Amino acid sequence: MRLLLPTVLSGVLSGLVLPAQALDLSDAYALALRNDPTLRAAIAERDAGVENLAIGRAGLLPNLSYRYNRARNDSEVTQRSQLGDVTSQRDYRSYSSTLTLQQPLFDYAVWSDYRRGVAQAALADERLRGRGQEMMVRVFSAYSEALFADEQIALAQAQRRTYAEQLQLNERLLKNGEGTRTDVLETRARYELAQAQEIEAGDNLDAALRSLQAITGEAMSAEDLAPMLPALAVQPLIPARFEPWRDLAVAHNAELASQRHALDVADQGVERQRAGHLPSLSAYVSKGISSSSSESTYNQRYDTDSVGIQLSVPLFAGGGVSARVRQAQAERDGLQFQVDAQVSDTLNQLRRQFNLCASSTAKIRAYGMAVNAASALVEATRRSVQGGERVNLDVLDAEQQLYGARRDLAQARHEYLRAWVQLRYLAGVLDAKDVEILNGYFVARG
Repeated sequence: MRLLLPTVLSGVLSGLVLPAQALDLSDAYALALRNDPTLRAAIAERDAGVENLAIGRAGLLPNLSYRYNRARNDSEVTQRSQLGDVTSQRDYRSYSSTLTLQQPLFDYAVWSDYRRGVAQAALADERLRGRGQEMMVRVFSAYSEALFADEQIALAQAQRRTYAEQLQLNERLLKNGEGTRTDVLETRARYELAQAQEIEAGDNLDAALRSLQAITGEAMSAEDLAPMLPALAVQPLIPARFEPWRDLAVAHNAELASQRHALDVADQGVERQRAGHLPSLSAYVSKGISSSSSESTYNQRYDTDSVGIQLSVPLFAGGGVSARVRQAQAERDGLQFQVDAQVSDTLNQLRRQFNLCASSTAKIRAYGMAVNAASALVEATRRSVQGGERVNLDVLDAEQQLYGARRDLAQARHEYLRAWVQLRYLAGVLDAKDVEILNGYFVARG
């Protein structure tokens, strides 16, 4: 899906200047691909998981083994006869050498192990795909949170400057006998509140930058990030209905796909235990050479070639096989219930993000109009104060309303993009191309 959003909004902040070496979202993503420890751990986990395919396949292939034994023997041999026992000492060397090639013909346990290895390898692949998409979400969330916190700092600073100017005006009027001490106290209280909000936003910025550093492996400041464009365009989602998104999530969500492969693994675990009731058949070829391998073959050498089949039939194991089958079935049923719960939770989250994206056009437009209306209200209230129709508190309330609207607008813009990322992540279709689409919402590097 290609998003370029059309409702032009007035910028939340003015005076945002892009550094010459701004770090855009694509740069942050590229750094995360190289340095994110969570992703690197997922890659190692996937490499280990795919080896289950080779491990399972190995049981179906011929097995070639070689055994060699060489020993020095010191034995005492007693022969009984009518004339009495005759004892002799033997000090000799013995050895045996056997090369055996064995091929399973029918072994349901080995076949189940192979199919289980296939499912485990697929599970590892899906988990890595999910971790990669999750990393994109984490990168954008940290990037967006850092920019939003920086915008809140700028808003608080602008609000504080406005209150400082109003405070100077109130103090001058009070000194000239035209104002009241109440006006001064009201303005000073708003000034201190703006300063506290600036401090809080600074803490949020520091936390977001540290989160971004943990993912990218690079220390950075707010000035290093490319800011969001002052005008954000929003267009309806494609597809516009929730049902296609739901179908995408059921079919492509990485976590749900991983759970399905985990069910396959559990199914083959049940079959592996059932194999304990079945016979196994294998063919073998061996070549053996032995010399004095036992007392009965003392000073004798044998060179033996053998070809044959080996049949093993389980008869009774004390009920252990049946118990293990029931245990594996119960574990598989428990996993199925977990998958059902995961599907419901994923679809609920998908619906929430879909609704956020679908309502963003009206929400951002409304907040943009609120900012314009609040700006006009501030100017009108100031003129009314000069005409004696309003008081200082009305000005402060109007300015508070203006900065609140600007804050809500900035938050709505960031929440929209985060919801869009989350929607595609939950649908299982988020990929590197979406990073480039998102990058178009930020000021291009100079």
